[in-house]
Amino acid sequence: MTVTVNLLAVLAAVVVAFVANFVWFGPKTFYPVWARALGKDPSAPAAQEGGLGMGVVFGLTVLGSVVMALTLCWVLQAAMAVYDRTDASPAFGAVTGAAVGIGIAAAASLGHRLFAGQGLKVWAIEVGGDILGLTLMGLVLAFFY
Repeated sequence: MTVTVNLLAVLAAVVVAFVANFVWFGPKTFYPVWARALGKDPSAPAAQEGGLGMGVVFGLTVLGSVVMALTLCWVLQAAMAVYDRTDASPAFGAVTGAAVGIGIAAAASLGHRLFAGQGLKVWAIEVGGDILGLTLMGLVLAFFY
C-alpha cells in the first residue's frame, strides 16, 4: 500500500477542524463551562502557564492539527485498503475520523485528565472538540481520496 498525501486536503482538513474547535470553545459554547470546571474565571483573560505567548500556543495548535491530519490520511487510506475500497465516501471518512477520535484521542487523554484531578467534565469537553475535529477532518479528507 502506498500512502499519498494531498497537501490541499491536509490544509482544508486543518482549517475545517480549526474553525469547528473555535466554535466549540467559543465564549457562547463550551469555553465558560470548561473554564469553570478548571476553577478559572471564564471572563478573565487567558493566562498562559509556562510563559508561552498566544502566538506560540496557536502555532503549536496548528502544528498539532497538521500532524493529526497527516496521520488521519494514513489511517483513512489503511482503512480503505482493509475494506478493499478504491475511494472513500464522506461517511466512511467521517466514521474513520470519529473512530480515531473516540478510540485513540479520547481514550488516551482520559487518564491524564483524571490523574490531573480535572474530572470527567473537563475531559468530555476537551475530547468532544477533538472528536468533532477528527470527524470533520475525515470527512474532508475523504473528498480527496
